[in-house]
Amino acid sequence: MPSMQEELAAFKDPQLVRGLIESIHKLAPAEGATLMEVCGTHTVSIARNGIRALMPEGCRLASGPGCPVCVTSNKDIDTVIALCRVPNVIIATFGDMTRVPGSTSSLLKEQAAGRDVRIVYSPLDALKIAQDNPGREVVFVGVGFETTTPLVAMAIKRAAALGLKNFTVFAAHKNMPGALEAIVNDPQLKVDALILPGHVSTIIGAEPYRFLAEKYGIPGVITGFEPVDILQGIGMIMRQLHEGRAEIEIAYARGVMWEGNPVALAAIDEVFETCTATWRGLGPIEGSGYRIRPAFGRYDAVKRFRPEVEPTQDPKGCRCGDVLRGIMPPSDCPLFRTVCTPENPVGPCMVSSEGSCAAYYRYY
Repeated sequence: MPSMQEELAAFKDPQLVRGLIESIHKLAPAEGATLMEVCGTHTVSIARNGIRALMPEGCRLASGPGCPVCVTSNKDIDTVIALCRVPNVIIATFGDMTRVPGSTSSLLKEQAAGRDVRIVYSPLDALKIAQDNPGREVVFVGVGFETTTPLVAMAIKRAAALGLKNFTVFAAHKNMPGALEAIVNDPQLKVDALILPGHVSTIIGAEPYRFLAEKYGIPGVITGFEPVDILQGIGMIMRQLHEGRAEIEIAYARGVMWEGNPVALAAIDEVFETCTATWRGLGPIEGSGYRIRPAFGRYDAVKRFRPEVEPTQDPKGCRCGDVLRGIMPPSDCPLFRTVCTPENPVGPCMVSSEGSCAAYYRYY
């Protein structure tokens, strides 16, 4: 069995990289193929390491809805902004969310106007704020895929165990398989195969993707985030296409088990139930979201405060939704690099470090 040092050395082995690239070109379909990466971290790694330029002629990598901040709908952003305007409320959120523009404002603008908005690095930080401020109401903004959902579930369970009465969550969590089904059914986009997300798959495993191969004949490979990981995943996909197979395979065995993480999945199931969620660019998708179960309803911020949410308006000219669907690259958006920049983002795809627009702006 190789040592850790030997495994790490493989990530920087030029001979291995050349062999993977040669294999990809040798196996690529003559008619070309569209492979979609559906993880924001993959999008950034592909851009940073120039992997898109290594693809065979006629084959392209399309970025999908893998950025949790980006796919959060304007209505959800507006709801968070409405919650921060509730008297005596402290909003605790991850940093990217503060800059995402809603219909008429953002958390950053609300903070500048005097609202109490605090950046945290974990839901447990929000619990600490609630413990330290017993006279205030703390709302944690729960945004993310299955990677962060168990952490929020555990925070809610911890709040219940502590008897905290001033802690609630705005739950806008989403699950990836539902979005993938919407993607493969999109008439404007023909996806031949999927580079499946590594982080999400450490939680849910590979089983939930099986329907893609069995029902739709779409091959998929779960892979890690190093350039060698991604090239290996692309090579495995090309082999499936070359052999006419459609299977779900794991190229990230050091992090992903077929059955997933049973402890994390049990925490999600105990605290949350699935519901219809609205994705930016994809619209409402049945069963693709998580809401807090009635047993933990006292920790649902919307139920507790019932904020008045302003009418939703989408930013004019922003094509973030089409970018998230993979039907156009960010550079085709008329606002890209002119009106819309990381310093002045019009849409969330330019805000988040995992956003396709931010990656294209920085690396292309």
